[in-house]
Amino acid sequence: MRIVEIRESTRPISSSIRNAYIDFSKMTLSLVAVVTDVVRDGKPVIGYGFNSNGRYGQGALMRERFIPRVLEAAPDTLRDAERDNLDPQRVWAAMMSNEKPGGHGERSVAVGTIDMAVWDAVAKIERQPLHRLLAERYGRGQAADPRVFVYAAGGYYWPGQGIEGLTREMQGYLDRGYSVVKKKIGGASLAEDCKRIEAVLKLLGPGQHLAVDANGRFDLPTAVAYAKALSQYDLFWYEEAGDPLDYALQAELAQHYDKPMATGENLFSMQDARNLIRYGGMRPDRDWLQFDCALSYGLVEYLRTLDMLREHGWSPKRCVPHGGHQMSLAIAAGLGLGGNESYPDLFQPYGGFPDGVRVENSVVTLPELPGIGFEGKADLYAQMKALAA
Repeated sequence: MRIVEIRESTRPISSSIRNAYIDFSKMTLSLVAVVTDVVRDGKPVIGYGFNSNGRYGQGALMRERFIPRVLEAAPDTLRDAERDNLDPQRVWAAMMSNEKPGGHGERSVAVGTIDMAVWDAVAKIERQPLHRLLAERYGRGQAADPRVFVYAAGGYYWPGQGIEGLTREMQGYLDRGYSVVKKKIGGASLAEDCKRIEAVLKLLGPGQHLAVDANGRFDLPTAVAYAKALSQYDLFWYEEAGDPLDYALQAELAQHYDKPMATGENLFSMQDARNLIRYGGMRPDRDWLQFDCALSYGLVEYLRTLDMLREHGWSPKRCVPHGGHQMSLAIAAGLGLGGNESYPDLFQPYGGFPDGVRVENSVVTLPELPGIGFEGKADLYAQMKALAA
């Protein structure tokens, strides 16, 4: 049993949208296929992965360092002999050999993308949906729950969008079954952002909520000014006010905003996540953590992060990962997370769910597809299949 090839391709996910920090006009991602010599149903098992939006494709790092290390490793050193399968922990260790600690930037994205594809292959070799495999191995006695809470992320700043365009977009999400929607702030003045917030709040009925996301734009005075203004609304959360590594800002902000906050999507290691928990003033009774495995060294590292959170008194239920991809959906279902982000209309075909999956009261039910389930999403699988052909 061995990995015979790893293929990578940089793909565009460009768009005219922007948040408070960047526009997406030149955004890319890496699509990866991990080809094994294991045969199921007459075909070689191939695992697929890609990185989340907001971080560019990392093909150069993969080709120069991480792919060669895996392919040069002796096959037995990557094998789980007990299960007669690949061992994601050993594959991860091979990728990270000769890497110094720290520097959790672009390499975490490269490793996380390959790691996603490895887990997809491992679950396919076992002929199981990944969420069930994860529950069996790491669920601490809890069965996998295929139902996952999802919220609709959108509300970006579009050229010529205006309030009417924003409310039309948000109403579309509500009509599709979402009860929680999210919009961007910080890309306009505070007064204009409040007008946009109030326009969306007017659309919401009982049990429906709005979250807002500043994408790390604010310094402390601006973050506090927004906190005071946002306190008048009943928001689902106030997300990533300041730089993701400015734990002092986050801790101080908690003194000015007693409602739920969220952050973590731009922290790319267990160590950075631990520093947030130690020094960021996050509150386990109300706040949300958004670590994204595809950007932070993959599921192997995410499992370490979950162990760290438990040691600090945090429940996995407070984790709602960034990214809107099926890998995090599988993790949420298998490991009992609080839910997952969703992009109903953006970053396609990489966002969203398998075909036929519907949102009901902001909950989706994962189908019984082997692996992560990419094969159930026709437009996405067409790109994956072409890469592996």
